Amino acid sequence: MIDLSTLFVRCFFCMLMMINACQSKRVEEMEWLADIPTANDVGASALPDTIAPISAPFSTVTFHKPDFPDRSVRITDKGATEEQVVTGIIQSLINEVAEQGGGRVVIPKGKWKTGRINLKSNVNLHVESGAELHFSGEIADYLPAVFTRNEGVELMSLGACIYANGQKNIAITGEGKLLGPAEGSLRRQIMTHDVIENVVPLDKPVGQRVYEGADEGFIFPPMLISPINCEAVYIEGVSLARTAFWNIVPIYCDNVIIRGVTIHSVGIPRGDGIDVESSKNVLIEYCTLITGDDCLAMKAGRGTDGLRVNRPTENVVVRYCLAEKGHGGITIGSETAGVIKNLYVHDCVFNNEGNGIRFKTRRPRGGGGEKLYYERIRMRLEQTALRWDMLGSAVHVGAAADRTIPIEAGDLTPYFRDIYIKDIVVEQASQFVRVDGIPEAPLSHVEIQRARVNSDQLFRVADAENVCVENAWLKSPDTAIHLLNAQDIRIRKVKFEIPTNQIAIDAPKQDQAISLKDISYVPY
Repeated sequence: MIDLSTLFVRCFFCMLMMINACQSKRVEEMEWLADIPTANDVGASALPDTIAPISAPFSTVTFHKPDFPDRSVRITDKGATEEQVVTGIIQSLINEVAEQGGGRVVIPKGKWKTGRINLKSNVNLHVESGAELHFSGEIADYLPAVFTRNEGVELMSLGACIYANGQKNIAITGEGKLLGPAEGSLRRQIMTHDVIENVVPLDKPVGQRVYEGADEGFIFPPMLISPINCEAVYIEGVSLARTAFWNIVPIYCDNVIIRGVTIHSVGIPRGDGIDVESSKNVLIEYCTLITGDDCLAMKAGRGTDGLRVNRPTENVVVRYCLAEKGHGGITIGSETAGVIKNLYVHDCVFNNEGNGIRFKTRRPRGGGGEKLYYERIRMRLEQTALRWDMLGSAVHVGAAADRTIPIEAGDLTPYFRDIYIKDIVVEQASQFVRVDGIPEAPLSHVEIQRARVNSDQLFRVADAENVCVENAWLKSPDTAIHLLNAQDIRIRKVKFEIPTNQIAIDAPKQDQAISLKDISYVPY
């Protein structure tokens, strides 16, 4: 027979074991939070000298810094002065170095005025610390028109301030600054009166879609840096500002590295930071983005012209980047005709005023995205943390922006599927998840694992299926999950820190649409 003192000791130790087990479980549940980076860990200021090996959920190339012949020339060696326009000197040196087998063309400290620069194979354009390249605001300094892609449509126009076509082993490096076109005819004549597919005659060959700005006609604005049809592209260290359009845009490229750049384009409409267009094997790391539109975006062509080209963006790794301002931290679309696939975004911080992880396409634009992976992301946002928008606005797509307008699935029906999101911290957002899918092709197969979230609203999901949220802690004054045409929505092992002890489900046929398992509530 056990006496009372022995029983007390046993009970006491049992209690201790239970407390320790609970504490160990809590530590185990939350230890992944220690791996989520902060703003001090990412961005251009944290750029290391070496490129760390890639560990992605898909195969890609081995990324390494490029090699160039030991040949270096400075534009001042050819008589360049800050008082003159130095386009001709820069271009002649690039051509000369390329013909000699390659090397480095150096822009030294100073303020240099130039028009479009055409980069050539085996040339590194090096912009030294204290150097500023100021690009012209006059259309004449970007002629003749060159082959390019603007908002997912192929045409002939101004191209980019630094442009390359069909080149191999090219680089733009240094700690200097690139400043986009000044005020002038270029900015005055940018096409803004309609969406591009209503303006460019898609039935004409690309060579006949020419926009040079003659007789005050409109042009399509140059990007700041845009290699097209290039292989082995390296961009490191430079700062970009005052663009007229998107900033860094590799198009139809293979093996691209963009690291340690800083981009400022606040207040510039369509001032995207880094847009990857129908390119493959891309690494973007340690970049700081303060933009007037999306900070990072993956694109693959628009509508019928994008389907004609039919080139995906694939095998892209984005890591250690800091989005300080912009409409989206990392965005898919909205031009996705060739499909975005095999994207891995990890160890990033999004402190922008827009959305965090953003997926957007439109009913008439085709394509979509699949096999998209996001891991270890910290966000502080004014808008939604995880945002899917496949409808857009009537301004751009007319009646197709209304989900109640029936549209049959076809070649231009976009989709999103097979999306994996893991280990995210949302310090603040207006909403955790919002999905505006399309009835003819619902968002499909999304897994969200381990999330710590503080948001004003929880879930609003329309036109989606097979979505799972598991092992999350969600804090919000909101107490409702809103569903419309949403099937197989699974909420597993989630703690709700909300004002009530019960989540309200706002959904037709809610018993078929959503299931909740191992749900608990924490006082708000």
